[in-house]
Amino acid sequence: MLVAAGGLALETAEAARAGGLSVEGCVDDDEGRWGTLAGGWLEVLGGLDLLAVRPDSPVVVCAGHGRVRERLVRRLRALGVGPERYTSVVHPSVDVPQSCSVGPGSVLLAGVVLTASVTVGRHVVVMPHVTLTHDDVVDDFATLCAGVRLGGGVHVGRGAYLGMASSVREKSTVGEGATLGMGGALLTDLPADEVWGGVPARPLTGTPRHP
Repeated sequence: MLVAAGGLALETAEAARAGGLSVEGCVDDDEGRWGTLAGGWLEVLGGLDLLAVRPDSPVVVCAGHGRVRERLVRRLRALGVGPERYTSVVHPSVDVPQSCSVGPGSVLLAGVVLTASVTVGRHVVVMPHVTLTHDDVVDDFATLCAGVRLGGGVHVGRGAYLGMASSVREKSTVGEGATLGMGGALLTDLPADEVWGGVPARPLTGTPRHP
Protein backbone atom coordinates (compact mmCIF):
# COMPACT_ATOMS: atom_id res chain seq x y z
CA MET A 1 0.00 0.00 0.00
CA LEU A 2 1.34 3.40 -1.01
CA VAL A 3 0.58 6.65 0.81
CA ALA A 4 0.02 9.82 -1.32
CA ALA A 5 -1.23 9.42 -4.88
CA GLY A 6 1.31 11.59 -6.71
CA GLY A 7 4.13 11.03 -9.14
CA LEU A 8 6.40 9.35 -6.60
CA ALA A 9 3.68 6.78 -5.88
CA LEU A 10 3.55 5.94 -9.59
CA GLU A 11 7.34 5.59 -9.74
CA THR A 12 7.42 3.49 -6.57
CA ALA A 13 4.63 1.24 -7.84
CA GLU A 14 6.49 0.63 -11.09
CA ALA A 15 9.71 -0.17 -9.21
CA ALA A 16 7.81 -2.56 -6.94
CA ARG A 17 6.12 -4.29 -9.89
CA ALA A 18 9.46 -4.59 -11.68
CA GLY A 19 10.74 -6.43 -8.61
CA GLY A 20 7.82 -8.83 -8.57
CA LEU A 21 5.91 -7.20 -5.71
CA SER A 22 2.14 -6.84 -5.71
CA VAL A 23 0.84 -3.27 -5.30
CA GLU A 24 -2.64 -3.11 -3.78
CA GLY A 25 -3.09 0.59 -4.52
CA CYS A 26 -2.63 3.89 -2.73
CA VAL A 27 -4.38 6.07 -0.16
CA ASP A 28 -4.62 9.85 -0.20
CA ASP A 29 -6.18 12.73 1.75
CA ASP A 30 -7.96 14.06 -1.32
CA GLU A 31 -11.47 12.57 -1.20
CA GLY A 32 -12.05 13.65 -4.77
CA ARG A 33 -9.46 11.11 -5.91
CA TRP A 34 -10.92 8.15 -4.02
CA GLY A 35 -12.07 5.46 -6.41
CA THR A 36 -10.07 6.92 -9.29
CA LEU A 37 -6.90 5.72 -11.03
CA ALA A 38 -3.71 7.73 -10.47
CA GLY A 39 -1.82 7.93 -13.75
CA GLY A 40 -4.66 5.99 -15.33
CA TRP A 41 -3.71 2.69 -13.66
CA LEU A 42 -2.93 2.94 -9.91
CA GLU A 43 -6.10 2.66 -7.83
CA VAL A 44 -6.71 5.29 -5.14
CA LEU A 45 -8.52 3.19 -2.54
CA GLY A 46 -9.47 5.81 0.05
CA GLY A 47 -8.05 7.79 2.97
CA LEU A 48 -5.18 7.05 5.30
CA ASP A 49 -7.47 5.43 7.88
CA LEU A 50 -7.88 2.53 5.45
CA LEU A 51 -4.43 1.32 6.49
CA ALA A 52 -5.67 0.69 10.02
CA VAL A 53 -8.14 -1.94 8.77
CA ARG A 54 -5.59 -3.62 6.49
CA PRO A 55 -2.97 -4.60 9.07
CA ASP A 56 -1.28 -7.16 6.83
CA SER A 57 -0.40 -4.69 4.07
CA PRO A 58 3.19 -3.38 4.01
CA VAL A 59 3.34 0.42 3.59
CA VAL A 60 5.54 2.95 1.78
CA VAL A 61 4.98 6.71 2.19
CA CYS A 62 5.37 8.36 -1.23
CA ALA A 63 5.34 12.10 -0.55
CA GLY A 64 8.11 13.76 -2.55
CA HIS A 65 9.61 15.84 0.26
CA GLY A 66 10.98 14.48 3.50
CA ARG A 67 9.22 16.91 5.82
CA VAL A 68 5.87 15.83 4.37
CA ARG A 69 6.81 12.15 4.64
CA GLU A 70 7.72 12.67 8.28
CA ARG A 71 4.38 14.32 9.03
CA LEU A 72 2.54 11.46 7.33
CA VAL A 73 4.49 8.86 9.32
CA ARG A 74 3.49 10.64 12.55
CA ARG A 75 -0.16 10.63 11.46
CA LEU A 76 -0.01 6.97 10.58
CA ARG A 77 1.54 6.16 13.95
CA ALA A 78 -1.53 7.70 15.59
CA LEU A 79 -3.67 5.37 13.44
CA GLY A 80 -1.74 2.36 14.70
CA VAL A 81 0.64 1.98 11.78
CA GLY A 82 3.92 1.20 13.54
CA PRO A 83 7.50 0.91 12.28
CA GLU A 84 7.08 -2.80 11.56
CA ARG A 85 4.56 -2.04 8.80
CA TYR A 86 7.00 -0.22 6.54
CA THR A 87 8.89 -1.91 3.73
CA SER A 88 11.56 -0.68 1.35
CA VAL A 89 11.21 -0.69 -2.44
CA VAL A 90 14.44 -1.16 -4.40
CA HIS A 91 14.28 -1.32 -8.19
CA PRO A 92 15.76 -4.62 -9.45
CA SER A 93 18.42 -2.71 -11.42
CA VAL A 94 19.91 -1.56 -8.11
CA ASP A 95 22.55 -3.75 -6.46
CA VAL A 96 22.75 -3.37 -2.67
CA PRO A 97 26.16 -4.80 -1.67
CA GLN A 98 26.49 -6.77 1.56
CA SER A 99 28.30 -3.88 3.26
CA CYS A 100 25.39 -1.50 2.54
CA SER A 101 22.00 -1.15 4.20
CA VAL A 102 18.65 0.36 3.26
CA GLY A 103 16.13 1.22 5.97
CA PRO A 104 12.42 0.37 5.92
CA GLY A 105 10.14 2.79 4.13
CA SER A 106 12.89 3.88 1.74
CA VAL A 107 12.63 3.92 -2.06
CA LEU A 108 15.55 3.45 -4.48
CA LEU A 109 14.57 3.93 -8.11
CA ALA A 110 16.24 2.62 -11.27
CA GLY A 111 19.93 3.14 -11.85
CA VAL A 112 20.94 4.02 -8.27
CA VAL A 113 24.50 2.94 -7.42
CA LEU A 114 25.75 2.04 -3.93
CA THR A 115 29.43 1.13 -3.90
CA ALA A 116 30.52 0.06 -0.39
CA SER A 117 29.58 0.67 3.26
CA VAL A 118 26.69 2.98 2.38
CA THR A 119 23.94 3.47 4.97
CA VAL A 120 20.52 4.65 3.81
CA GLY A 121 18.12 5.41 6.66
CA ARG A 122 14.36 5.09 7.01
CA HIS A 123 11.86 6.77 4.65
CA VAL A 124 14.60 8.03 2.33
CA VAL A 125 13.80 8.65 -1.34
CA VAL A 126 16.62 8.14 -3.86
CA MET A 127 15.61 9.08 -7.39
CA PRO A 128 17.03 7.52 -10.60
CA HIS A 129 20.76 7.45 -11.35
CA VAL A 130 21.99 8.68 -7.97
CA THR A 131 25.53 7.58 -7.01
CA LEU A 132 26.37 6.90 -3.36
CA THR A 133 30.03 6.07 -2.83
CA HIS A 134 31.94 4.48 0.03
CA ASP A 135 30.99 5.30 3.62
CA ASP A 136 28.15 7.66 2.73
CA VAL A 137 25.41 8.00 5.35
CA VAL A 138 21.94 9.27 4.39
CA ASP A 139 19.73 9.94 7.40
CA ASP A 140 15.98 9.35 7.72
CA PHE A 141 13.55 11.29 5.50
CA ALA A 142 16.25 12.71 3.21
CA THR A 143 15.48 13.15 -0.50
CA LEU A 144 18.09 12.73 -3.24
CA CYS A 145 16.77 13.80 -6.63
CA ALA A 146 17.73 12.33 -9.98
CA GLY A 147 21.41 12.38 -10.85
CA VAL A 148 22.76 13.38 -7.43
CA ARG A 149 26.41 12.41 -6.85
CA LEU A 150 27.98 12.00 -3.40
CA GLY A 151 31.71 11.65 -2.84
CA GLY A 152 32.99 9.21 -0.24
CA GLY A 153 32.25 9.77 3.43
CA VAL A 154 29.42 12.27 2.89
CA HIS A 155 26.77 12.64 5.61
CA VAL A 156 23.30 13.79 4.51
CA GLY A 157 21.24 14.90 7.50
CA ARG A 158 17.68 14.05 8.41
CA GLY A 159 15.12 15.54 6.05
CA ALA A 160 17.72 17.19 3.80
CA TYR A 161 16.87 17.75 0.13
CA LEU A 162 19.44 17.47 -2.67
CA GLY A 163 18.18 18.84 -5.98
CA MET A 164 18.51 17.20 -9.36
CA ALA A 165 22.09 16.71 -10.64
CA SER A 166 23.67 18.27 -7.56
CA SER A 167 26.95 16.94 -6.18
CA VAL A 168 28.68 16.88 -2.80
CA ARG A 169 32.42 16.77 -2.19
CA GLU A 170 33.83 13.87 -0.21
CA LYS A 171 33.70 14.03 3.62
CA SER A 172 31.23 16.94 3.53
CA THR A 173 28.04 17.21 5.60
CA VAL A 174 24.62 18.36 4.47
CA GLY A 175 22.86 19.50 7.63
CA GLU A 176 19.46 18.40 8.87
CA GLY A 177 16.64 20.00 6.88
CA ALA A 178 19.06 21.73 4.50
CA THR A 179 18.47 22.14 0.75
CA LEU A 180 21.08 21.98 -2.02
CA GLY A 181 19.65 23.44 -5.21
CA MET A 182 19.45 21.76 -8.60
CA GLY A 183 22.89 21.44 -10.21
CA GLY A 184 24.69 22.77 -7.14
CA ALA A 185 28.24 21.69 -6.34
CA LEU A 186 28.83 21.56 -2.57
CA LEU A 187 32.50 21.87 -1.63
CA THR A 188 32.10 22.44 2.10
CA ASP A 189 29.62 21.67 4.89
CA LEU A 190 26.06 22.96 4.41
CA PRO A 191 24.55 24.07 7.75
CA ALA A 192 21.22 22.73 8.98
CA ASP A 193 18.06 24.32 7.56
CA GLU A 194 19.92 26.53 5.07
CA VAL A 195 19.31 26.73 1.31
CA TRP A 196 22.40 26.74 -0.92
CA GLY A 197 22.90 26.60 -4.67
CA GLY A 198 25.29 27.34 -7.50
CA VAL A 199 28.80 26.24 -8.50
CA PRO A 200 30.39 26.25 -6.07
CA ALA A 201 27.34 26.21 -3.80
CA ARG A 202 26.74 29.28 -1.62
CA PRO A 203 23.90 30.43 0.65
CA LEU A 204 20.84 31.68 -1.22
CA THR A 205 18.64 34.45 0.14
CA GLY A 206 14.98 34.92 -0.59
CA THR A 207 14.66 31.30 -1.74
CA PRO A 208 11.37 29.64 -0.79
CA ARG A 209 11.77 26.47 1.28
CA HIS A 210 10.09 23.20 0.50
CA PRO A 211 7.01 22.51 2.65
